[in-house]
Amino acid sequence: MSETTTAPSARGTAPSARGTAPSAAASAPIGSYTPSSLRGRIDDVTVIDVRTPGEFDSIHVPHARNVPLDQLRARVDEVRSLVDEGREVVLSCRTENRARQAQGVLAAAGVPSLPILEGGIVAWEAAGAPVVQGRLRWDLERQVRFTAGLLVLVSILVSLVFPPARFVAGFVGAGLVVAAVTNTCAMALLLAKLPYNRPRAG
Repeated sequence: MSETTTAPSARGTAPSARGTAPSAAASAPIGSYTPSSLRGRIDDVTVIDVRTPGEFDSIHVPHARNVPLDQLRARVDEVRSLVDEGREVVLSCRTENRARQAQGVLAAAGVPSLPILEGGIVAWEAAGAPVVQGRLRWDLERQVRFTAGLLVLVSILVSLVFPPARFVAGFVGAGLVVAAVTNTCAMALLLAKLPYNRPRAG
């Protein structure tokens, strides 16, 4: 993998927490970091990326650690130890949705509220911040849209000769509604376990 050579801006002082004084930024965790504010402190924090290993392998913040959301409950102590060591931990994902879910998982396990990267890796890359890139893979949200659409299309086509197949489309639609209401997605959890999203190390 190669690292983009984009260098952080040297203009001004190290970014501080939104709404706090610069002197408190390094000692007090905040609710979130914008890409520009985190960029100036990337060597002072530990970024934990909760996307799948495949997504992480495609592109991630330099020096970030990958702890997939579906493994987080089993690896809470790993995160807790970083916090206990005094490291500031920042949660990241593709757009911040999974990072917010990770906040909830960690909070339920007794880990203090951790800040997130606003907009995730999408916003980070759009801001021109440095990234580490590897083999390009579809992100999980794109895989969900493709799979859901394919299931609906196939079920409708099959229903032309086997009418009960149309209920599959209804089932998929209901699943998407539940995913929106609960902010979770069973299909995403299943897709995350595919070998495509779990590339072998090296």
